[in-house]
Order: sequence, then C-alpha cells, then structure tokens
Amino acid sequence: MVFKKLMRAFGVGGPSVDTILDRQDVRPGGTASGRVEILGGDHDVEIEHVALGLVTRVEVEGYEDDYDATVEFHRTVVSGPFRLAAGERRSIPFSFEVPFEAPMTHVYGRQLRGMTMGVRTELSVAKAVDKGDLDALAIYPLSSQERVLNAFGQLGFGFRKADLERGRIRGLLQELPFFQEIEFDVPESFAGGVGEVELTFIADPHHLAVVLEADRRGAAFGDGGDGFGRWIFPHEVALRTDWEREVGEWLTALADRAGQDRGFGGSGRGHHVAGAVTAGVAGGLMGAAGVGDAADSAHGDDEDTP
Repeated sequence: MVFKKLMRAFGVGGPSVDTILDRQDVRPGGTASGRVEILGGDHDVEIEHVALGLVTRVEVEGYEDDYDATVEFHRTVVSGPFRLAAGERRSIPFSFEVPFEAPMTHVYGRQLRGMTMGVRTELSVAKAVDKGDLDALAIYPLSSQERVLNAFGQLGFGFRKADLERGRIRGLLQELPFFQEIEFDVPESFAGGVGEVELTFIADPHHLAVVLEADRRGAAFGDGGDGFGRWIFPHEVALRTDWEREVGEWLTALADRAGQDRGFGGSGRGHHVAGAVTAGVAGGLMGAAGVGDAADSAHGDDEDTP
C-alpha cells in the first residue's frame, strides 16, 4: 500500500511524501526495502531527517484496566539533513532488517485476528515532526516457527486470536519490550483437563524458543492453575523435531495432573538438548540466565513487566 499525505505540520504548500515498499511481506530477520518519494511544496525547506519505524499495537497492563498502545519497536533513519527546493522531487531508497523477534501477522496467507503491523514514515522540518500514516507490512513465520504451527494444526488445535503483551519472559534474552501470545482452543480429547493454550515464540538468528502456557482445569480435590512448557532449539533442530509428540505428551501430562517436571520439555528431550546447545553461548537466547532457568515457569509470576 502506498500512502500519500500532505504535511499538515507545515500548512498548505508544504512537502508531501509517498512511502513505497518493494514487497508488503517479510519474515523475521528478513529485509524490508523500498523508497521514500518526497515532493517539494511551494517554498524551499530544510529537511532535518527522514526516518522509518515499525509500529504495532501492544496490550499494556494499567493500574485499573489494561489498554492498547501504539509502540514503535524498530527505527531506522534513511536520510540526514538536506535542502528540498520548491517543487523538487527526491527519491530516497531504503532497506532495513526486520528484528528476529518481530511478531507474525500472517500464517498461510491469512492475517491473524488481532494483529496489526505497519511502517510509519517520519519527516522532520524545522523542528516540527510529522509522522505519516501507516503502510501495512505483513510478517510471516520463520520455517522453524511454521513447523511448530503445523504440529498444532495436526493435533487439532483451533486458532482463537493473537495479541502482544508488554513485558519479558524470565530466563530468555529479548530485544523487544513485548512478546506475542497466540491463543488456541485445545483438541476435544484434552478439553476435560486443559483449557486454552497460549504459544509464544522468541527467536534470534540461531535459536528458537517455544514457550507454552495452558490453563489446567482443577479436579474434584485439587486446584487448577497454569501449566508451562519451554523448549529451546537451533532453528535446524526445531525443523526436524517431532512437535506433535512433544506437545502431545506435554498436554497429556497436564491433563493427567501428573508429570509436572516433564511439563518443561515434553518428554524431557527439549530441556536436555537446549542445555547442551545454550550452555556457555554468549548472547544466546538463554544468555546469562543459565540453563537451569529453562525449567522455571515462563509466564504469570515470571513475567518481568515494567
């Protein structure tokens, strides 16, 4: 989508801007490219900078009620100062890398309900800043993430919605100040013991963390509460992992109200392999938190919210 907006900050006769993306879709870690077309108005102006930002809607926990806020989570300056003459046309090419933690907005060509994403253009002239309308950008999953989503489909999960929550997950290094939760209804075979399941991905160039949270329904003489699962693999290992079995065994353990220790890696392989991979890897997803933290609960009380 191409947007065109008269710069209201400078009144009638000011410059106008078109931002054109080469493609409207990209994957985390991929490159978004295009050009910013600027048309001078009826007088010369001094442009201080042209910047692009990735923006989305994030749920923020308030004192009384939660609310949604527009958050810019990636920013790149595509041009420094220059003089734009009256009526001058200038084209500024750009390219920038989309963060690996960028939340997905589309799966299998369809938009996830609840997700919005856009590129916002900012033009600064004489200390006045105008932030243009959003140019929609679709984020598709990595192949390793797609493999996990395929398993959810094979197991019979039903997609409900997706949203972004401000905060951090303990034990994982995050670049962004929020994380995505993809909510599913559980298959009928588990519906008696487990409620909805929330899936979160945290990725970097080398590893994928898969974090699950399930609403565990209480029995006649016991409490319910949440159950958590966490796996950390290199992307190539995640691609060949039997996620149907991993998630299925984890759900079975929760539904049977047993095997809580196994709940942080299904059959246990996920945790052990993750430990072998991440131990001593500086800057990895586990970072200074250490491998032992992989067995801590991942959400709820473990959320490090600002």
